[in-house]
Amino acid sequence: MSETLQTTALQTTGAALDDADLLSRTAAAVRAAGAGLRERFGDVVPYRTRDELMRALADNDDTALGILRPALTRLRPDAGWVEDELDGGALPPGEWWVVDPAEGNVNHLHALPEWAVTATLVRENQPVLTAVHLPLTGETYTALTGGGAHLDGRPLHVSPTADLGLALVATSQARPDEDEEVVRRVGSSITAMLFGALVVRTAVPATLHLLNVAAGRIDAFWQFAGARADLLPGALLVAEAGGRISDAEGRPWTPRSESFLAAAPGVHAEAVKTLSR
Repeated sequence: MSETLQTTALQTTGAALDDADLLSRTAAAVRAAGAGLRERFGDVVPYRTRDELMRALADNDDTALGILRPALTRLRPDAGWVEDELDGGALPPGEWWVVDPAEGNVNHLHALPEWAVTATLVRENQPVLTAVHLPLTGETYTALTGGGAHLDGRPLHVSPTADLGLALVATSQARPDEDEEVVRRVGSSITAMLFGALVVRTAVPATLHLLNVAAGRIDAFWQFAGARADLLPGALLVAEAGGRISDAEGRPWTPRSESFLAAAPGVHAEAVKTLSR
């Protein structure tokens, strides 16, 4: 079969897929991209300037995107494409792939294990399905709207904790070079949570904390500022695992929101109260 006919056949197949089948194939795509990044993982990557750092980050992104973008485009040829992990706000109408080819890229460069590959299909500004692959553990987290959240096929459920004083909570830095107001708000929120919660974890990237909320390992995650790519996958996973998603003041969260909170239902209200002080 010629390359043109193969492409046409794949596009026709992709158009006929229901969302459950589409999620399965999306998960296969992030696993394949993760394998490419795993081959590049090992020693700390040296850099002396910001330009050298940005080139190293881009090399990782390009490796994963070279696998991920063709695979997802075949599944949904007419969907838009968003790969800027710092981009935010609402999307235009229609379907969009929101991907982070190397979520936690800076960790990868520093030979730290906390990194992943993510792909989320957004339809009319609502996440429909997501797949997050952790190449070093081989784990794949998936969620489908109305279909639950899973880890390698096993259902996920948020924590039953109902007392913030007994809760393990986490936060993350949304991006480097944040403005002073956001930095001070992050600092004050960590202080408030150190008084209110049992233990506070702080690290990047956001997605890995949100996987832990969905799996019931930690009880809440919050972040100020943020972007679509680092919050949409985890937001869908936590919601489908039975968690609550809002901004830090308890209002409905959208990609335009200035803050984000994902929590087990039993500690959500208390987390909102603590972050609003």
